[in-house]
Amino acid sequence: MFEPIESLKDLSKFLPFFCAILAVIGVYHGIKFIIDRQAKGKTDWGIIRSMILFCIMLIGIIVVILLLPWTGESRGQITNLIGIVISAVLALSSATFIGNGLAGVMLRAINNFKPGDFIQVNEFFGRITERGLFHTEMQTESRDLTTLPNLYLTTNPVKVIRLSGTFITGVCSLGYDVNRQKIEKALLDAAQRADLKDAFVRVKELGDYSVIYTVTGLVENIKTVLSAQSRLNAMMLDALHDANIEIVSPTFMNQRPVGETVFIPKKVKKRDEILVTDAPEDKIFDKAEEAETIEKRKEKLAEVDVKLKQLNEELKAATEDTQKEELKTKIENWTVIKTKLVTNIENKVDDMTSKK
Repeated sequence: MFEPIESLKDLSKFLPFFCAILAVIGVYHGIKFIIDRQAKGKTDWGIIRSMILFCIMLIGIIVVILLLPWTGESRGQITNLIGIVISAVLALSSATFIGNGLAGVMLRAINNFKPGDFIQVNEFFGRITERGLFHTEMQTESRDLTTLPNLYLTTNPVKVIRLSGTFITGVCSLGYDVNRQKIEKALLDAAQRADLKDAFVRVKELGDYSVIYTVTGLVENIKTVLSAQSRLNAMMLDALHDANIEIVSPTFMNQRPVGETVFIPKKVKKRDEILVTDAPEDKIFDKAEEAETIEKRKEKLAEVDVKLKQLNEELKAATEDTQKEELKTKIENWTVIKTKLVTNIENKVDDMTSKK
């Protein structure tokens, strides 16, 4: 395999090998430093950074192996082995490792969601906290972090809640003995009490023992979608009870003797009401909220870069000294804003990393 070492002079055979290791480490960290410096606060650099560094490391490892002092025959065998291994890895991992990487690039190209957005993929529901080359991280209703492979997101339907608002639905089943118009009026009243817009009621299903009704309304502030759903259900209870409509099992209701107790709870006195002021979403989706803040500041930073580029072009075209001085002052002011944004983004990223 290796050529025998007969004297200290033969150690020089390993010199290219050690130099290659130092060169690979130097190139890797040098390019990493340059990319991190160029990508400060910018969007869409995470995947590019990961791909470049991965390729550099892979090429570096191959070069280091080939620079070992193999014998002539062994060198040819090792070269063939490396080619076979790389081909096998590319073939076998295309559905997983490389597949997830390509899926990550595809998701970034489509760009149908970003950090802070609410998404649902099959049984998974939550807010995006991180988008990587191979995975996407989301924060669920239990505040836990769930990692989904990008390949999973590209092979399953992804529902993204629109920033302009979403419709939520409350469902209840009531007996055939209750007037439909009375129920629809009470449900619309419940939607109004829950501060929903463009509400409507549908008769969903005519069952064997009950009629299933749904009331749907628009929530404009999607960050409170969980609270809005809970509030709608609560208002449905109140509105139906205020309309003297019982919400009990139709089977149970139809089987009870006439004159039995009416199952509508007594109203709570105003002073005994429990007021809920804190929205649970603030505590549930804390990391997603921070990720959304970072994403917005990155977008703002991109706008600042465009503005600085425009001012620099105007400065080159300017001919009067007064105009040049005015443009230089503007460039300085915008540069200060950019520096503050970059620092703020870096601090936020460090805080998120430390809280993981």
